[in-house]
Amino acid sequence: MIEVRKMSEKSMLSSKLLFYTITVSTLLFIISSLFFLQGNDSSFTSSLVRKLILPRTDIKNEQTGTKPVSCSVLKVFMYDLPSEFHFGLLNWHKKGSEVWPSVKNVSTVPSYPGGLNRQHSVEYWLTLDLLASETPEVKRPCTATRVKSSIEADIVFVPFFSSLSYNRKSKLSGNETTSVDRLLQERLVEFLKSRDEWKRFGGRDHLIVAHHPNSLLYARNSLGSAMFVLSDFGRYSSAIANLEKDVIAPYVHVVKTVSNNESAPFEKRPVLAYFQGAIYRKDGGTIRQELYNLLKDEKDVHFAFGTVRGNGTKQTGKGMASSKFCLNIAGDTPSSNRLFDSIVSHCVPVIISDQIELPFEDTLDYSGFSVFVHSSEAVKKGLLVNLLRGITEDQWKKKWERLKEVARCFEYRFPSQPGDSVDMIWSVVSHKLASLQFDVHRKNRYRRSEVFDRSLST
Repeated sequence: MIEVRKMSEKSMLSSKLLFYTITVSTLLFIISSLFFLQGNDSSFTSSLVRKLILPRTDIKNEQTGTKPVSCSVLKVFMYDLPSEFHFGLLNWHKKGSEVWPSVKNVSTVPSYPGGLNRQHSVEYWLTLDLLASETPEVKRPCTATRVKSSIEADIVFVPFFSSLSYNRKSKLSGNETTSVDRLLQERLVEFLKSRDEWKRFGGRDHLIVAHHPNSLLYARNSLGSAMFVLSDFGRYSSAIANLEKDVIAPYVHVVKTVSNNESAPFEKRPVLAYFQGAIYRKDGGTIRQELYNLLKDEKDVHFAFGTVRGNGTKQTGKGMASSKFCLNIAGDTPSSNRLFDSIVSHCVPVIISDQIELPFEDTLDYSGFSVFVHSSEAVKKGLLVNLLRGITEDQWKKKWERLKEVARCFEYRFPSQPGDSVDMIWSVVSHKLASLQFDVHRKNRYRRSEVFDRSLST
């Protein structure tokens, strides 16, 4: 018995020794891997190491209440472009050596023009958010932060207000032979192509916002390797813009947001389907005229021409908020701000646009709060109204409840808030970086070998 007990004790000691040996070996392997990867010359790899292995520094200490040191989610390097590329277009005038306006006080931040100009103001909100990340007084999500070194950055942001430049500076004035918008684009291309940051990866780690379909018209081909933030791909070739590398962002809605407490239920929405806007469109938008002819005499359908002029926006908001379904039909381009107006009005969107790409679809299932109808089906007599009338109150209510949950994802705010459009866009950019890193690494397979061969031949 004594010998058996001694053997058992020796066996337990051996097992413990083996366990400790394996644990120590694993820790040493992780530490050595960390140093090896940090020694790699790719900023993407070192960034990935920081995210996966190093401790998080963006989480507040619940016990001590200490302020987070910095964000570690998405590190963004932003060029200090001259003001004529950004806030100068909003008539902001810098003082002394200023490059950017102060964002400490929301009331003093340069405002963006209203009306339809506002629907494409995405770059304005992203730029403000990056400036706010350097301003401790502004409370915002820790999704992205501006860094001073491009080597440290995950992505390089180009703060050109391209949509505003198109809206305000694309027409010739006085004796001009070339528009200011075109000149800014040409200067931007020259600037970026001369930068080491661009040359390092051929611009693939640059983020450029061109949300208006006609913005960046003269520079898009030259800068096509960058990651674009767009409204859709309607006026781009697939070689320049595609889902693999680019981000689809929502329009800024122009109607007033309906609060959840004020959102009318099924029985208080007398209009079955609502559409107000331009009816006669070119290209894929000709379907609007076909649907108008089919639906204009339906008693519970509002299908009319309308603009933002006068009280147009207010009337549209009121009409959507009192309708069960809102028609979102392809126009000159696959998308429009009408979809996002309907979402914040809690009017179930009926999407009739076969080529549309939707924001945040990797996170949001639009079928949970929308109805999709193929264009070829929608123009069949009686099909659309019968389809909508066939949706029961319970089915509609499920979509309505989901709309109230997701509406915050389509709000642009300053300061930004968790889960709003700004926050969601940065999250999508983060997701895109994985495939970008993979592509860069594949293209770098033989780069070191080629450099080594050249050094031997000299």
